This record gives sequence, structure tokens and C-alpha cells, in this order.
Amino acid sequence: MRRAFFTATIRQAVVVALVAIARPGLAHSQAQAAAAQQTATVTPREEITAFAKVHLAVSLARDSIQLQLAQPGNKKPETQKQLQEKLQTQIAEILHHAGMTEQEFDRKTYLVSTNAEARQAFDSVIARLTGQPTPGQVMATAPPARGPAAAATVGVPAGPAGTHMGHVVNAFSDTPNGQGLLPTAMAEARVAIQHAGLAARNTASLDAMKLHAGHVINALDPTVVSAGPGLGYGVKKAATGVATHIELAAKAQGASQNVVAHSVHIATSARNTVQRSDQIIALAKQIQATTSAADAAALVSQMVSQCDQLMAGADANGDGRITWEAGEGGLQQVQQHVNLMLAAEPKTP
Repeated sequence: MRRAFFTATIRQAVVVALVAIARPGLAHSQAQAAAAQQTATVTPREEITAFAKVHLAVSLARDSIQLQLAQPGNKKPETQKQLQEKLQTQIAEILHHAGMTEQEFDRKTYLVSTNAEARQAFDSVIARLTGQPTPGQVMATAPPARGPAAAATVGVPAGPAGTHMGHVVNAFSDTPNGQGLLPTAMAEARVAIQHAGLAARNTASLDAMKLHAGHVINALDPTVVSAGPGLGYGVKKAATGVATHIELAAKAQGASQNVVAHSVHIATSARNTVQRSDQIIALAKQIQATTSAADAAALVSQMVSQCDQLMAGADANGDGRITWEAGEGGLQQVQQHVNLMLAAEPKTP
């Protein structure tokens, strides 16, 4: 009983915090009325700012559930279903307290995904709210300092091996805003997951499903579909870069056995992600080619599941857990083994 009360209390606190993020200072009982009153006077910039706050709250909820979905103890179908339902409930509560309908949230998501000016404003607001550079159209305000250690935000070892680790976690020359390859891969994966979910919300519209299938492809590989809500880099290219540079770290002079061992784990999960990207692209192309909304909806359901696996990985052998091994690990397993590797390495001062 006490545990149930504690869980409910924590859940209520999380919802209150998310509401504060989404619409600070607005009481629950006043949310709907205040939103209606502001509609006539709100500026486009203010509207985008309000939406960005809601978007961050929803993203926080999604990230939390995605992490739980990936945990080995939560792989039973009934648990997965419960977590998915929990996520939908949390999102509904966030939108309700923000005075925003699901349809309005989807419309604004579509707007910032397809309109260049809206996307630029949205990205700049996200950067301001989070205090972190956001990939997309927000450019760095000053040239980055030279050298891998100067731009590092995560401690890495000195020497050639550490340089390649820095490319994975901190900074790389051709990524959006010069961020690390792994953060880039994860940001693009989140875009793919989001738009697969948007396709699944409107299965009555063949055109909508085809549109979001194209957006998913854009986030995975912009050389296939160049226009869309992605960052213009792609999960495939970023994950391939992760595998390449972590293996270069392992081959570098002075690399420890710790680096050598974890590089195998990281590279394997990264290449799993590349293979999943190819599978999702093929699936999305089928959606774009179909002439039946019912057929497309069935394919969209598969696309949603496979996009989730970009981050969470998959229990390929049915043993109830997800490891780094071939066919299993995703970007969360990449991050896990990067953390384990770096934790055992001496850092630069």
C-alpha cells in the first residue's frame, strides 16, 4: 500500500513538473480558458515558444518510457503494452494541462517539420530553453575552439584513442553544429520515432501516412529523401561514423584493453542501427508505394515498432533481455557501453 502511494505521489509530481514546463504559472482549472483568451493576441513567436515547452514535456515523457521499454525486465508483451498505455496517458495529461488538443499538437508538429521559418524559430527556442545547442537550423554563434579536447564536454582520455572517442561523444567536423556522432544519431532517431508515431495517429489518411513515411526516411538517410524534419545528416551516416571512430580508437596506439573490448560492443550495436535503418527505409518506401490505406496502416504499425528499436534495440533471441550483440543492441546500448568504457579510462585534466 505504501509503495503504491509512493509511486502515485511520484507520478503526480512528475505530471506537475511537466505542466510547469509546458505552461508555467497557469493553474489547471484556468488552462483551457486562458488558452482560448490568448489565441487572438498571441504572436507567432509566442505560439512557437508555448508549443516548444509542451514539446519538451512530451519528449521527456517519451524518453522516460523508451528507457523503461528497453529494460530487460520489461520485455513481456503485457508489460510493453502497459508502458505504451502509460505513455499515452502521460501525453494526454500534458496536453490537457497545457490547454492543447492532440490534433493541435499534431498540427503544430507538422508545421515545424515542414516550414523552414517555423523550424528555425522552434530550434532556436529549444536551444534557449534547454541551454544546449540544438541540431537543425540553429548555428553556432562563434567558431568552435580548435582541437578535440577544446570542444569536449565529456571527459575523454588523452592521445589518439581519446581523439576518436571525442568524435563519438563530443564533436565531429561535419555534423549539425559540430556535435558528436552519437548525439547526432540519437537526435535523428528521435525524429524518425516521432514521425512514425504521427503516421500511426492518422491511419485513415493514406496521404498523411505517406508524408510521414517520407519524413522517417529523411531522418534516417537524407540522401534518399532530402526534404523533411531531420537534421540533414541521418541516423545511418551518424551510426556508421560511431562504429568507424570507436574502432579507430581501439586500433590507436596506446588504446587500453578496456577500449578494445567495449569498442566491439559499441560498433556492433551501432551497425545494428544502420541495418535497422535500411529495413525501415525499405518499409517506408512500401508505404509510399501502396494505394490502400489499410495496407499502409499495417506497414505503419511495423514501422513504428522498428523505429522504436533504433533506440531501444530488440530481444532477437527471446531470452528476455537486450544486449549489444548482433541483431539486438540499439543506440541505447551504444550509449551504455560508451559510458562503461569512459568510466574506466583516465580523463584529461
